[in-house]
Amino acid sequence: MAALPPTREPLELLPMSPATGERRSASLRLPILTAAALVTALLFILPIGSILASPFLESEGTWQHLAETVLPRYIANTVILTLGVGFGVLVIGVSTAWLVTMCRFPGVRVFEWTLVLPLAVPAYVMAYSYTDFLQFAGPLQTALRAATGWEAGGYWFPNVRSIEGAMLMLIMVLYPYVYLLTRAALIEQSICILEVSRTLGCTAWRAFWQVALPTARPAIVAGTALALMETLADYGTVSFFGLPTFTTGIIRAWISYGDPIAAAQLATALLGCVLLVLLLERWSRGPARFHQTSSKFQRLPSYRLGGWRAVAAFLVCFVPLMLGFILPGLILVDMAIEVGDSQFGPRYFSLVGNSLTLSVVTAVLAVALAMLLAYSRRLSPGAISSGVNRIASMGYAIPGTVIAVGVLIPMATFDNALDAWMRETFGVSTGLLLTGSIAALVFAYLVRFLAVSLGTVEASLTKVRNSMDEAARNLGSRPSGVLFRIHIPLMRGSMLAAGLIVLVDVMKELPATLVMRPFNFDTLAVQAYNLAADERLAESSTASLTIVAVGILPVILLSAAIRRSRPGHASEAESK
Repeated sequence: MAALPPTREPLELLPMSPATGERRSASLRLPILTAAALVTALLFILPIGSILASPFLESEGTWQHLAETVLPRYIANTVILTLGVGFGVLVIGVSTAWLVTMCRFPGVRVFEWTLVLPLAVPAYVMAYSYTDFLQFAGPLQTALRAATGWEAGGYWFPNVRSIEGAMLMLIMVLYPYVYLLTRAALIEQSICILEVSRTLGCTAWRAFWQVALPTARPAIVAGTALALMETLADYGTVSFFGLPTFTTGIIRAWISYGDPIAAAQLATALLGCVLLVLLLERWSRGPARFHQTSSKFQRLPSYRLGGWRAVAAFLVCFVPLMLGFILPGLILVDMAIEVGDSQFGPRYFSLVGNSLTLSVVTAVLAVALAMLLAYSRRLSPGAISSGVNRIASMGYAIPGTVIAVGVLIPMATFDNALDAWMRETFGVSTGLLLTGSIAALVFAYLVRFLAVSLGTVEASLTKVRNSMDEAARNLGSRPSGVLFRIHIPLMRGSMLAAGLIVLVDVMKELPATLVMRPFNFDTLAVQAYNLAADERLAESSTASLTIVAVGILPVILLSAAIRRSRPGHASEAESK
């Protein structure tokens, strides 16, 4: 028997066709999946394209009016707010991450996961709770007047409804982005360079400043960039505090002036700010790359703090947790018990049902689309699949107001064109099929949050070895069979985590929901905003507290996943 000719590529057994008995080529199958992923990416980039095309369209004079009157204030407030929040989250996030990762002091085990909890509190909920607590008729000023005998107008008290107050609200809820990414980078850092720095005479402070901080710089910058993009996207806080920014201007141009072109042009300017933040983040890294220098696990060094150093470390971690979660949580619970939502009952449960319906549907679709895109890239790696996934992930960097305007413009154009054609052809009006529908709102959510699920799914999929795919294919499984029988069972935990994170993000999303929700279809976020806007802060506490409660579990799971990211975490935990 003649020997088989040598080959450089391993033989791959493909499933047989039941009709001919011949092995079928996978080339007919892979382009279909790639084409589906490409169509998905093109649909997701459509809102961005409609926004970028708006500067070439003529508005009804609203843009000129805005440019001459309030646009300078939009720019100034947005820049000041962004700079202030960036500095605050940087200081708090990096300092707390270093202390809980590298130092040992009373309460460090608790701070490891509780410092993430403010991420479950939307900034606008924080604004509502602190406004009720700090206003003239609130419990704090009332107690001060009772204790000191001061009268109205006879003392000075800081005004929380100011740009400084908005900075504080956003810093307290956004610093966990920097904390999480910095802590993950510190956990995964090389022990070798830290040991070398100590042998060369570096103190713990110098080792942090000259070694650990530079190596964690990409993660620090990335976390700060996320916080800045969330600041640019915020609507509830700045609107409630009466601060004119780009986001408030977009919604005002759309709803108050009824000029979608002017709203899109403002959205283009805001999109430019977001792109500038991303470019600055990429530029700050430059060509620098950071790699682990040793594959062998070594326990992280720990600096035991005592005396005033332990007290200072405890306070550095406790104050952000107190201001960002404990105090607003207690305020919300107190308001909900004493007053609560006067509409509690069938109306409130309807709001809960609406929020859960939108959140669950979006989460399921986001995970399914993420699996489609990630698996397509696994089967057909290359520039096309990588570009498709990057395009589909762009929405997370774009504020909800921008996405809402970008989705509504093409959908309204389609609805109007279809209605005109149906009238002319059949004499029947179709009305607005997509605009103002739940489908349009879910699509906007997917554009905004698909990147969250896609990143989680891709990270989990890369942990499944290619040899498992090859073995399954050699046994006759199709790509779909490999996906459902091997990958999905192995990735159930990551898929669940991705779905939970998307669910919480949708539950908290306010500006896109406010602009795009169907008529008489409110959610918990909209209810909290409407009641707070009417100065019914105590009544808004019920909806706000529900949003916070839903967001706690995924945040804790995220913190636990980061802790487990370093081998030997169990032995380290026992030593603390």
